[in-house]
Amino acid sequence: MIKNISNLGDAALYCDFGDEVNKEINSDVIKYFNSIKKNKIKGVNNLTPSYNKLIISYDLKVTNFREIKQEIEKLSKSEDSKIIGKNLEIPVCCDKSFSLDLERLEKKLNLKKKKILENFFNKEFFCYMTGFIAGMPFLGDLDEHMRAQRLETPRVKVPKGSVGMTEQFANIYTFESPGGWNIIGNTPLEVFDSSKETEPNLINPGDTIKFKQITLEEYINYNEQ
Repeated sequence: MIKNISNLGDAALYCDFGDEVNKEINSDVIKYFNSIKKNKIKGVNNLTPSYNKLIISYDLKVTNFREIKQEIEKLSKSEDSKIIGKNLEIPVCCDKSFSLDLERLEKKLNLKKKKILENFFNKEFFCYMTGFIAGMPFLGDLDEHMRAQRLETPRVKVPKGSVGMTEQFANIYTFESPGGWNIIGNTPLEVFDSSKETEPNLINPGDTIKFKQITLEEYINYNEQ
């Protein structure tokens, strides 16, 4: 449930669902996100969901804070009681050329490389949100013994397709970008495609993800299949 609705600047609402980061609260965020889109509330021009917040931007020429707040408060979550997300399998190659931080993680987590990968590929992940760079999914939740802090010195360039871990989340870099996540592999999949105007993201909030380990040869030949 929304705990508080407040102004955010001149033309946006800030919906606060609480301070915790977990699947239950994030599911509420996604339900409201879906319900607002479904009901096509007049004046709303952008929705930005996060782990436990939802920002609703609107056109001041069409509506105002009070009207949007009333519409949000009237929404019934029962309209979208179930999140209909996709189940996706994402191939990942953990060849040494891609697994930039596995040796570092062995020391930080006090786990052998084999065990880190075993834990990672046996895990089912839930997409909480996308952001930071276009289409980048934030996937939870890593087990307690698999959680590591970001790099002390972020990389200037993290290769596109890199699969990383930090704290309770895994993610995929959709573009070459600066970043401080612990990189364990790379996917040949196009996770964000800007040429698809209506649905550029392969992974969206509410989707469930399983990673599948592939060989370097499979990685090289993947897009030729």
